[in-house]
Amino acid sequence: MGEPVKDLRIGVIGAGAISGQYSRTLLRLAHLPVTAVADLNPDRARALAGQHPGARVDSLQRLLEADDVDLVLNLTIPAVHGEIALAATRAGKHVYGEKPLALTVEEGRAVITSAQDAGVLVGCAPDTVLGTGIQTARALLDAGRIGAPVAATAFMTTPGHERWHPDPEFLYRPGGGPLFDMGPYYLTSLVHLLGPVASVTGVSARPTSSRVIGSGPRAGTGFDVEVDTHVTGLLVHASGAVSTLMMSFDIWAAQLPRIEVYGSSGSLSVPDPNNFSGDVEIFTSESPEWQKVEPSAGYADGGRGIGIADLAQALASGGAQRVSGGLALHVLDVMETLLLAAQEGRTLPITTPAERPDPVSGIVSH
Repeated sequence: MGEPVKDLRIGVIGAGAISGQYSRTLLRLAHLPVTAVADLNPDRARALAGQHPGARVDSLQRLLEADDVDLVLNLTIPAVHGEIALAATRAGKHVYGEKPLALTVEEGRAVITSAQDAGVLVGCAPDTVLGTGIQTARALLDAGRIGAPVAATAFMTTPGHERWHPDPEFLYRPGGGPLFDMGPYYLTSLVHLLGPVASVTGVSARPTSSRVIGSGPRAGTGFDVEVDTHVTGLLVHASGAVSTLMMSFDIWAAQLPRIEVYGSSGSLSVPDPNNFSGDVEIFTSESPEWQKVEPSAGYADGGRGIGIADLAQALASGGAQRVSGGLALHVLDVMETLLLAAQEGRTLPITTPAERPDPVSGIVSH
């Protein structure tokens, strides 16, 4: 990277499916060794620990108290993200977690306050925003290639994760739904591209009250839907740009862009923010046809967990994090307020401040 980094010993809490992606990334980062793993399922904990030389299986409490754990990687289910993050900060550990930061803004604020009191850092997914897809698009924006940003669209459409997920119920409970599950990828990207959000207006719907698991050993099992599964929002950024957001578990097929940004003299097509890479295309008034742009910024070999390297770099240099707990709290505020605005049928302000994070300059490899 050419910049100072901090060695951090990592204790992983939660060894479910997503942990495999983090594990592959951390195995490439020698300064971020995994020393301990805790999970309610001992077999899963042993399997993950076995991927990392010298790592052990711990109980939750032993991991939080361990002298050889500097940072807690919180990969638990969304319902306990805030609880585990708070326990980690109170134990004096840095923490990096899966999205969302917490279930509520109040809980998220408690995590950030606790971290500040303890003098530790909080980071939060998604770190896909650090990849070449979003960062190349941002570099084009910052260079004025499409003029002044005017508006953006962000669409995530699927008929629902129960078709392929063997245990999808948590996705249809508080902390789930399309907005809380997939919204952080799109909203975090929009903040990186256009800056923080000042106000939101929204509508939402729940077309069905139950769903059926479509794969795995429990295929055919029905379950209740406890959250709205189609959410549309109008976001006014502090910069004056306006974004239209649609997150849905109720759409079988669509021909919509993932993210597009519209400027005073052109447009940008931004790839899937759930991935680290993808094609960026630009259309300008000077060259009125879509043209593919080669990657020019971001982590070329990014994988889930690269945000921990960003946190370690911030610790070593004293600089700002790019996927910080503060940014995650702002995104959580946007999501919570958007649902409230939809319920009340009015425009509401976003009260959690944030700044547009620093860009990743140039192509970075580990």
